[in-house]
Amino acid sequence: MPSIEPPSVPPANVLPRVAAVRAADGERLGSVRLPGVTLTVRSRPPLREGLPPALYIHGLGGSSQNWSALMPLLDGVVESEALDLPGFGDSPPPDDGDYSITGHARAVVRRLDASRRGPVHLFGNSLGGAVATRIAAARPDLVRTLTLVSPALPELRVQRSAVPTGLLAVPGVASLFTRVSRDWTAEQRVRGVTALCYGDPDRVSPEGFRNAVEEMERRLRLPYFWDAMARSARGIVNSYTVGGQYGLWRQAERVLAPTLLVYGGRDRLVGYRMAARATRAFRDSRLLTLPDAGHVAMMEYPDAVATAFRELLADTEGPAAGERTDGVVEGEPANQTTGG
Repeated sequence: MPSIEPPSVPPANVLPRVAAVRAADGERLGSVRLPGVTLTVRSRPPLREGLPPALYIHGLGGSSQNWSALMPLLDGVVESEALDLPGFGDSPPPDDGDYSITGHARAVVRRLDASRRGPVHLFGNSLGGAVATRIAAARPDLVRTLTLVSPALPELRVQRSAVPTGLLAVPGVASLFTRVSRDWTAEQRVRGVTALCYGDPDRVSPEGFRNAVEEMERRLRLPYFWDAMARSARGIVNSYTVGGQYGLWRQAERVLAPTLLVYGGRDRLVGYRMAARATRAFRDSRLLTLPDAGHVAMMEYPDAVATAFRELLADTEGPAAGERTDGVVEGEPANQTTGG
């Protein structure tokens, strides 16, 4: 449901410049201007010509960096591109101030239509999982397969640990939290995010933690940071109340693409119990459960997620599509921790 509030930040062309975002080895960053929105795109050069395209959508408070651990593990099987949703990462706010699930989905579709990369292997985490579900239901021509990591689909009984995130949707709460937390350091904030999103925060490497602190410091200088968080959180909460054909569970039932569902047993934001319902809702689905993972399995256990995706690819597009090739990074790259 589009936001009816007017934008509260200046147009993108007058926003202040802050420090550049980090690009991992082998990544390229670019900016794409589309009708009503400008998106930062993070990509990796394909190992060979003719690989099918993949697009990755991050969660609330995250960015395209959340996929930097997974993307190199798939270099030999897909051509990877991750984007920063409007108002997140290095993408400025949307011109119309619409941070609803539909608004974010519209921005992604505009990118896919303009680039003519579709159909793609579409990945989504949390908020990005809800966005990806809506796209797959409304535009099946754009989606080859769907991989959802802890998707933010409506829950009747929300976990207690997820309530503070939901409260961001209440008008005024973000401003109150900003005042209450004004003396918190970026390091304190990252530790809080890590404890919320990771099943085991000790899996974050020292380098990954330093990078996340640096990214948090950068984001806190953005005048629209809390506005984007609050309005996107409101978009998630609003999607829980929508019924009929526009309800996310009803749309999940309409998805035709083969779907890989990934759920963590220690997820504090999306209930592990939702895995069973999701498996029933998506008609052509398979389930990867990671008992020790939290909310961002693609950052915590990228090898396991990559293996499951390659198996999905092999089953849907033939054995050669899912094979690991020379040049694919082995092991787990340094973690990034800002996500949700």
